[in-house]
Amino acid sequence: MQSDVVIIGGGLAGLVAAHELIDRGKSVTILDQEGRQNLGGQAFWSLGGLCMIDTPEQRRMRVKDSHALALNDWMGSAQFDRPEDHWPREWAKAYLDFAAGEMRSWLYSLGMRWFPIVGWAERGGSFADGHGNSIPRFHITWGTGPGVLKPFTDRALEAEKAGKLKFGFRHRVTRLDITDGKVTGVAGDVLAPDDAVRGAATNRDVTGDFDIRCDQVIVTSGGIGGNFDLVRRNWDASKSGPLPEKMVSGVPEHVDGLLLGIVKDAGAELINTDRMWHYTEGVHNWDPIWPKHGIRILPGPSSMWFDATGERLPAPCLPGFDTMSTLHEICRRGYDHTWFVLTQKIIEKEFALSGSEQNPDLTGGTWRGVLKERLGKGATGAVEAFKEKGEDFVVAKDFDTMVNGMNQLGGNLIDPARLWAQIEARDAQINNPFTKDAQISAIRTARNYLGDKLIRTAKPHKILDKANGPLIAVKLHVVTRKTLGGIHTDLDSKVFAPSGKIIDGLYAAGEAAGFGGGGYHGNNALEGTFLGGCIHSGRRAGRAAG
Repeated sequence: MQSDVVIIGGGLAGLVAAHELIDRGKSVTILDQEGRQNLGGQAFWSLGGLCMIDTPEQRRMRVKDSHALALNDWMGSAQFDRPEDHWPREWAKAYLDFAAGEMRSWLYSLGMRWFPIVGWAERGGSFADGHGNSIPRFHITWGTGPGVLKPFTDRALEAEKAGKLKFGFRHRVTRLDITDGKVTGVAGDVLAPDDAVRGAATNRDVTGDFDIRCDQVIVTSGGIGGNFDLVRRNWDASKSGPLPEKMVSGVPEHVDGLLLGIVKDAGAELINTDRMWHYTEGVHNWDPIWPKHGIRILPGPSSMWFDATGERLPAPCLPGFDTMSTLHEICRRGYDHTWFVLTQKIIEKEFALSGSEQNPDLTGGTWRGVLKERLGKGATGAVEAFKEKGEDFVVAKDFDTMVNGMNQLGGNLIDPARLWAQIEARDAQINNPFTKDAQISAIRTARNYLGDKLIRTAKPHKILDKANGPLIAVKLHVVTRKTLGGIHTDLDSKVFAPSGKIIDGLYAAGEAAGFGGGGYHGNNALEGTFLGGCIHSGRRAGRAAG
């Protein structure tokens, strides 16, 4: 296989880079250790959310956004605090320019459309100059993750038919050749074919090898979330304690991060590898596709959150508000699970599940499906299936039965009297339109936003009132997901060596590059910035290499 540019990784960032290169008349080869059925990588499984700024969708929902407000939110969240954060900071600024500028119009021209109700993710919960989105910015793409991928997969497949792009599926890169500071080629193993369904584990049987000489390589191989050994090795336990002993995986097993080590051994610099983004609301998938398959609950703000012993988590550790603060709090407490306690009214209005396969109405892109799922009786079909079949769900007609179920699942750590007292105290705050409970205040603020009031936040009510039941408890696990650090690059996606010199012909984008520069999120993410970061960095890499 001979090409002007070799791209390692057939996920969203790699496909966007290929899109740009094809526009510039370049021939492209995309190598991926998985088969054709996995084209698009992790993005396929996503909800398709994109962080965009001051859009028609926001304005129609009476949301006032601006570049300045988004910059304040991003920098307050990122909390850049290292010398090596120079280029990540520049990437953050560049993404905000893109998200407030041509991002929507460019994606619209490629055929993307968005669900009209903008989501409010990562709400923060502390001060105005701290972490979180001040306003809703999470634009769900019609078609979810597959809808985000479609313009780029379609273009790649058309280019393949025209002879402008070649795929090397089941090609696992094991060596990146750099001579005198310049890329000269890539080499690796050809793996045996495997027709496992998308996302399932595949064989690693070697049937041959390959060696491609080339002058330009773009690394878009993804992160480490499916490799628990690497996750634990890179996690800085000195900050807040070790990760829980038991976790679930939000990404397929092939998201193994091994190529990052190969790129480093070849002479590239990795930075911020201790920064990660793992969710705290994971449940076991009752119908798993990959090993340790976990699904993240996307919660509204009303569920009460307790640790494994039944003690309520403090603000800003509220559902949907501050992922990293909650993760650190869980690690400090030393248990491998936490609990949501809620009512049927809350689950019907507030529970969503992350991923394209858990949201068939949005993935299918039909208003009829959305109206039936989101506004019909009961929770969505996917949520009801988890409630009925999921091993982490306890559904009970009365409090004592619920606690007994929680103790059976959680190791008899909960004192029923203590748990009752905390819920009862919370319920007493519902009697007045004013409150000292931070979560009750947050619920009322959420309902000031029309989108939340319509489909996302239940009317405040008493959890212990049987009229609002049945009671539901959900055992939650940490679910591994994103790598926030990665390959160090400049704004053209050109890769640095540890000496500070650019490696000629080597580029990196997507999660492998920390979504830009080696970690453009800093210490915290605002959501919609993972897919958005893959699109933005892949676009820059493709244009620079072209």
